[in-house]
Amino acid sequence: MGGGSGMAAGAAAQAAAQDGGGGGRRKPLLLVALAAPLVLGGAGGAAWMLGLFGGAEPGEPAAQAAAPRMPVFVEVPDVTTNLSAPGRRAVFIRLKARLEVTGQQDAAAVAAAMPRILDLFQTYLREMRPEELRGSAGTQRLREELVARANLAAAPARVVDVLFQEIIVQ
Repeated sequence: MGGGSGMAAGAAAQAAAQDGGGGGRRKPLLLVALAAPLVLGGAGGAAWMLGLFGGAEPGEPAAQAAAPRMPVFVEVPDVTTNLSAPGRRAVFIRLKARLEVTGQQDAAAVAAAMPRILDLFQTYLREMRPEELRGSAGTQRLREELVARANLAAAPARVVDVLFQEIIVQ
């Protein structure tokens, strides 16, 4: 892939040298000729990534025409635990959340794995420091970590998101 463009550039340089540098009009055409495959390749790659090629078989409904799935939410029991805080004063977190899953089958699997999910949540929270929870970046990091732990505990069910109802740190 890289060798072909190098040879084309070398041939263009050789043609310009033979021309004696008087081919000022040929240089823009040469640049267009070299850039066109790159632009078309990039556009084709973007179209493929967006799913514009292929997809549904003839006679099958398109994926975009299918009805969107309604998310299912699984209630997580309240979690209250201490954080890893330096000093003598204990710092606690109280967390109320719901887990978003893709369907009823995943909801049943997540509910069955709830003791393991709670254990992973509490273990993770006890290792956190209060300053790690500050701001929206801290909340987003907490969300990502809890989703990862919930997916680990409830596999093969898939947890899409953790929706916080309440986070209190005192």
